[in-house]
Amino acid sequence: MTSTQSNSKGVAVVTGSAQGIGHSIAVRLAEDGYDVVINDVESKKENLDIVKEEITAKFPERRVLIVLANVTVEEEVKGLVESVVKEFGKLNVFVANAGIARVKPLLETTSEDFESVLSVNVKGTFHCYKYAAQQMIAQGDGGRIIGASSLAGKKGHAMLSAYCASKFAVRGLTQTAAIELGHHGITVNAYAPGPIHTSMLAQLQQAAVERSGDLYEEMKRLSSVGYLGNTQDVGNLVSFLVTPEARFITGQSITIDGGIFFD
Repeated sequence: MTSTQSNSKGVAVVTGSAQGIGHSIAVRLAEDGYDVVINDVESKKENLDIVKEEITAKFPERRVLIVLANVTVEEEVKGLVESVVKEFGKLNVFVANAGIARVKPLLETTSEDFESVLSVNVKGTFHCYKYAAQQMIAQGDGGRIIGASSLAGKKGHAMLSAYCASKFAVRGLTQTAAIELGHHGITVNAYAPGPIHTSMLAQLQQAAVERSGDLYEEMKRLSSVGYLGNTQDVGNLVSFLVTPEARFITGQSITIDGGIFFD
């Protein structure tokens, strides 16, 4: 077992961190002083190497560990947590960010499409919550668990039937976990992004253009601030949720969408 560096705030895991929102969250937590464990599936190993190089170049005092694991496989998530503890001795923050989408009309969505999206986005999040919580409870000093919901988890969207279903489910899972884990000093929240510049939004834009529309401009029009967000905006939210100042926030799926949807 290797102890964490004395100047580290703790150890944070971010799944699906080879790109997009997960990438930005991992970089931000490293900036905040956490040693970070970046995770994705084996096919994303080269991307993870790039993320690791970026973090170590910017923050040479931070340690970065790559652990390959598929969140849909329970034993691999269990192994991910075990690898973290073996390397760093503890786990303080777990961000269950990994997710996928299938951009298709409902009538063209297959059972395989639906099952694959729910497997990653719901079952994968469940595995992460479960094994992160077990380790944090064993440590006895609380922790922060954060999941990935979406504006599509609060309001239905065309072309995203499976994705919407999965992100609504993450909200319920987050609320239940918060109730059960609160007395252990563990808060459980989720971020719920709206129009953020990611590969998924690009897929939606392409589908919209093919239907003679412009999703980007429509989202800007609906937004109270008049512009789209970026992945760093989500990283900033996670940065706050892991702080001691956020100790009284739990069970929430916090919308970050520039003021399109109001709870």
